[in-house]
Amino acid sequence: MRMIDDLKESTGVAVRMTSLAAGIAIASFVTISFLCAAAFVYVLQAYGLIEACLTGAAIFFVIALIGIVVYAVRRNQIRQEAREAPKSALHTALTDPMVVAAGIQAAHAIGIKRLVPLLAVGGLALGLLASRSSSQHEAPAE
Repeated sequence: MRMIDDLKESTGVAVRMTSLAAGIAIASFVTISFLCAAAFVYVLQAYGLIEACLTGAAIFFVIALIGIVVYAVRRNQIRQEAREAPKSALHTALTDPMVVAAGIQAAHAIGIKRLVPLLAVGGLALGLLASRSSSQHEAPAE
């Protein structure tokens, strides 16, 4: 049961973080586009076309450098957290050679044609069990 909870929690966190990152990326893109357009028009009126293009290139270069630094720092943080965090029960079970060998032996003994419907029913039951346990954990807001 702990493996299911770990998988469900990590998937939920990943979906929320991805949605948040997509929203931030879109808002940042629009903001940067307007700032670059304003800078381009200002430099174009004050100095000319070539200077305005070079200013736009310089702005995007600085943004790219900032993105590279943020990416590198975040990658190092994730690596550090991965070293410090204990492995989840799901990861431990799936990387255990005995579990993998038992799964292969079971698939061999049962046969692939009979195993596919059995796995489908098991997956459905697992999904129902996971959704039932998540609805029980959520407290009503009163």
